[in-house]
Amino acid sequence: MLEKIPDSEKIEIKEGFAQRYKELLGDRYDEFIDYSFAYIRKSIRVNILKAEVKEVAKRMQKNWALTPIPWCKEGSWIDYRAEAAEDKRFDIGNTLEHQLGYIYVQDAASMIPPVVLEPKAGEVVLDMCSAPGSKASQIAAMMQNKGLLIANDLQSDRLKALGINLQRTGASNALITQVPGYKFSKLKVRFDKVLVDAPCSGTGTIRRSLKTLAMWSPHLVKRMAADQKQLIDSGFEALKAGGTMVYSTCTMEPEEDEAVVSWLLNNHKDAKLEEIKLDIKRSPAILEFGGEKYNPEVRKCLRIWPQDNDSEGFFVAKIRKI
Repeated sequence: MLEKIPDSEKIEIKEGFAQRYKELLGDRYDEFIDYSFAYIRKSIRVNILKAEVKEVAKRMQKNWALTPIPWCKEGSWIDYRAEAAEDKRFDIGNTLEHQLGYIYVQDAASMIPPVVLEPKAGEVVLDMCSAPGSKASQIAAMMQNKGLLIANDLQSDRLKALGINLQRTGASNALITQVPGYKFSKLKVRFDKVLVDAPCSGTGTIRRSLKTLAMWSPHLVKRMAADQKQLIDSGFEALKAGGTMVYSTCTMEPEEDEAVVSWLLNNHKDAKLEEIKLDIKRSPAILEFGGEKYNPEVRKCLRIWPQDNDSEGFFVAKIRKI
């Protein structure tokens, strides 16, 4: 049963937004709006640098009910046991486990890009748009703190949160940098793995911030898509031959998702899109929108709407440099 966000029925949906998403979703549009105006399920990821999944589940079971997330073995949806709980502070951020860095509060869909990237111990990895650090700390844990993780972000006001979260989770193999994303292609260093979790219009995260609807415009989508093409191009250029790049966004806009990946494939003949095999409900990728046909390979991309898994909406592409 969906719990509606208070006053969500008063939110004005722009005519252009409604028209666009009705075209994308057809008879699923109302379901998309229902989930976008409902509270999101809380979820956590166990930080395996400091604790084991079973240990954390045992520590938290008196106050919280944990349900495993199928696509991330360290992740769980979490519900407060209101009647049985010994600790009456139900904010997960106040728990000792959070303060100690045993857990990271992270949306279930946000855990997907590092899982798809598959970073390994000893590799050199770039997280191009890193702040506030949810995916960077997840990558560091998957690397077992071995190798080098470049955790980069351009916005100085976000670097503080990135540093705090990496320190809290014990990510000792991470080096924080502040470099414009497009410049990585010009550096001599080449990476085994690259994550480009690109800034976007965020239409998959309306349920986290209803302001997203007010900020949305076709001009914003067009501007973000131009920036994203720069980032994905730079990320691919910075990749070693044989390396893997994951491009992801939390928007549902085809111009920022399939169109960006299609552009990369059409401009880099050594870019190969790979299938994403996860235990997750998914929707078909968009192959054509706004009069533009995309490279047919984009069918391999992972597109999930909020209503597919009761999560954020997310888009993920896995690209190998051959």
